[in-house]
Amino acid sequence: MKTMSNVDIFVICNELNELLEGSRVDKAYQPSKDTVVIRFHVKGEGRVDVVFQIGVRMHKTQYPLENPKMPPSFPMLLRKYLKGATVRKVKQYRFDRVVEITVSKEEDYTLVIELFAKGNIILLNNERQIILPLKRKMWSDRKITSKEEYKYPPSRGINSLDFEKEDLENIFSESDGDLIRTLARSGLGGIYAEEIVSRSGMDKNTPVSEISSEELQKLFDTIKGLFNPLLENKFSPVIVTTGKEDVLPLELEIYNEEEKQHFKSYNEAADEYFSAKVRSQIKGVQENIWGKEVNKYAKRLKIQEETLDNFKNTIVDSTRKGDLLYAYYSQVEDILKVIHQAREKYSWMEISKTLKKAKKKGVDGLEMVESLDKLGNLNLIIEEDRIFIDSKKPIPENAEVYYEKGKKAKRKIKGVLIAIEKTKKELDRVEKKKEIAMERVLVPQKRVKKELKWFEKLRWFISSDGLLVIGGRDAHTNEIVVKKHMENKDIYLHSDIHGAPSVVIKNEGLIKSSEDKLTDVDDENHGIPSTTIEEAAVFAASFSSAWSKGFGSLDVYWVHPEQVSKTPQSGEFVAKGAFIIRGSRKFIRKATVSIAVGIVNYQGPRIMAGPVESLKKYTQNYVTIKPGYTKKEAVALEILKRIDPDKQLTLEDVIRVLPSGKCDIVN
Repeated sequence: MKTMSNVDIFVICNELNELLEGSRVDKAYQPSKDTVVIRFHVKGEGRVDVVFQIGVRMHKTQYPLENPKMPPSFPMLLRKYLKGATVRKVKQYRFDRVVEITVSKEEDYTLVIELFAKGNIILLNNERQIILPLKRKMWSDRKITSKEEYKYPPSRGINSLDFEKEDLENIFSESDGDLIRTLARSGLGGIYAEEIVSRSGMDKNTPVSEISSEELQKLFDTIKGLFNPLLENKFSPVIVTTGKEDVLPLELEIYNEEEKQHFKSYNEAADEYFSAKVRSQIKGVQENIWGKEVNKYAKRLKIQEETLDNFKNTIVDSTRKGDLLYAYYSQVEDILKVIHQAREKYSWMEISKTLKKAKKKGVDGLEMVESLDKLGNLNLIIEEDRIFIDSKKPIPENAEVYYEKGKKAKRKIKGVLIAIEKTKKELDRVEKKKEIAMERVLVPQKRVKKELKWFEKLRWFISSDGLLVIGGRDAHTNEIVVKKHMENKDIYLHSDIHGAPSVVIKNEGLIKSSEDKLTDVDDENHGIPSTTIEEAAVFAASFSSAWSKGFGSLDVYWVHPEQVSKTPQSGEFVAKGAFIIRGSRKFIRKATVSIAVGIVNYQGPRIMAGPVESLKKYTQNYVTIKPGYTKKEAVALEILKRIDPDKQLTLEDVIRVLPSGKCDIVN
């Protein structure tokens, strides 16, 4: 995979410095051993994630990577020291593949990102002493470990933005190679070396020892002309989509004939390019990991099914052999009598030899005898079935051995069927988890900032009577629902359980068609139909802790806004998000804990989660869910497939509107 050049890093740093200066550090993550993601909060922009992959890339990203369940120690330490710190500067060190991000908190810190091969990410204190590196490394002249003073790696190549003709002369005088290789090894990299040679019109295979002073001047001018736009912050970010695919901050002549995709910033271009490449790598790794997990259960299932077939075959085979002994009872009994008489004088081996000779001579009655061993076990061939019997025992006892073998196999079948069913469920579970994991890799959920309507930042739905119903997501938004959005003409609802949202029916006019009729409307309800109140009760119950507890129904009460207070009595305490209800409450008993999810057209198409009756009113394509045993991610993926054929939504959009806790789809 392509790695970022000094030029690429210069542009990335320039853009990031402009974006991040004055922002605050939020959190740090480590999705893989060589990759760290730091989240910043930028005023007016919100969340900004920057990915740092040693030896490869550094850029703002809108493609979140899967993070480990247990965060490694390095990102946790970054959080400890940097969370809440203000970014002062993002800069490139001497046009090299080394970047410094300086931040201020109680004291100043510097995060050094070494992007060359075998590089590192290192946190320094205000005295340039190493607090902790991502990787501890030791060289004779450089130690990257805690409490050591940080030393820069040796500078590599020329600074394309600040060099003289003499610098180019020195590079050529120390090289015994050709032009293209010498330029590439000078720090320019292969692509820019090709561009310089192409613009200069020179032969790339020319030995540098044969280059004249006029040609040297031409090369020097070409380099200056190529990189001057960087000094003027004139970038032209592109992804080359045909031929030799590439991502660049500048337009290059060598790609004139290729198709290109243009971007506003190099960070955006780099994100699209590298994220696609990384997804391809992650896909291979994930497929291998999940393939092993799936194969484990698939092999187990195959063995169990083969065992089941063997037991079934044993039942058929053993029963048949027992029946054959009875079907040929007289013939077998005659053979046993002959053997028993001979046993009075002869050994088993002598009898065996005698039987073989007699069979060869065609003695009647011995056609089915195959062999007799030294223990008296007789091998018979009856109707092409090989049947082993103990010649010392009577026929019924020998037949019973086969019947008992069949019965034993039959008894074992029940256990095998239970095991098979269990394995199938495990296999199905793992395959679904694999599907979700691969879906996230193959169809990444690009984190694009959406302009949410005010109610979308809360829980919400539109009742079948056309009224907006809102609810809090947490203690903070419960406060917002009541203090900012509840008015005197509204109705307040709350589930009769600890851990429930404040729900408000907004009485802002009923959206009804001419043939619809309002029922059960009275002044006590503030003109709000009882159907809306009942639906709001289902909504309040479903988004309460009753869902995670697995309840099927829950009591919900409603009151008027003037009954809801934040003012406690003397000695009382009201927690954030909680309210005091004064006066009588009206209860909706046993409100169903179940919701439906679908796409509705309310101020534009958007996903809505609410009572089934409200979804029925506005769309035919919805999915009903109830408290269950399946993780939200798996259910959300299935909902997404069913309701969103046009792919308007992301998986996160669906997860966002679901209740807290596991759930199942109602068929």
